[in-house]
Amino acid sequence: MTLETPTILKKILARKRIEVAERAALVPLSFLMETQVTASKPRGFTQAIKAKISAGESAVIAEIKKASPSKGVICNNFDPAQIAKSYEKGGACCLSVLTDIDFFQGSDEHLQAARNACNLPVIRKDFIVDEYQIYEARVLGADCILLIVSALDELQLKQLHKLAISLGMDVLIEVHDEHELEIAIQLENPLIGINNRNLHTFDVSLENTYRLLDKIPSKAIVVTESGIHTSADVEAMREKKVHGFLVGEAFMRSEQPGEKLKELFN
Repeated sequence: MTLETPTILKKILARKRIEVAERAALVPLSFLMETQVTASKPRGFTQAIKAKISAGESAVIAEIKKASPSKGVICNNFDPAQIAKSYEKGGACCLSVLTDIDFFQGSDEHLQAARNACNLPVIRKDFIVDEYQIYEARVLGADCILLIVSALDELQLKQLHKLAISLGMDVLIEVHDEHELEIAIQLENPLIGINNRNLHTFDVSLENTYRLLDKIPSKAIVVTESGIHTSADVEAMREKKVHGFLVGEAFMRSEQPGEKLKELFN
């Protein structure tokens, strides 16, 4: 009998399922379902992206993250509220905030602090595997959630997508290859993220976006994720008619994230 070597994604998902069970034991799902009704109204994540693109500009989802499994700590002087303000001033249309604790040193408080500090819509960037996390996201004030096709089976993906939409949130569906894209397209979701990072190995290649672009319906908005570090990277994507960008590390390594955003995209 041969044992399969756990990939980074599998390790994250295994831990995430335990984490969700632990959270649910402390705060019951029924409480979240009741509390989400009084959460602040969603700010319109997809609409903010559409508005930027309609104005002929790049729609930048600027990410707030302290660390990652592949790079360790990325930002030592980490203040989510100040970073959010910097991004808003720099021209971001949305924020992405990591809430995973064990692998990215994120937290729910980071999301709340960032959203409260600005007027931008915020996506909860986490590894969602259960409906509990969707209700939790809405209670936290998230305007959008991330659903990763490789982290879910098709039924789970459909159910979690439907639930998020019913709660008024938008959804960014993330794919990495042709098979995952075929599954994502069936949901007719307006936002499709192409992750240039392989979540099993954490290797990055911008070619991944170029490879999948032609297979995406014209009515969907493409968001390229990971690997954007230079103005040349941005221009290469623009030439391919990609106008949605999710960028984190390139900004977070800068002393002034918002200024770095302006430098890359203006």
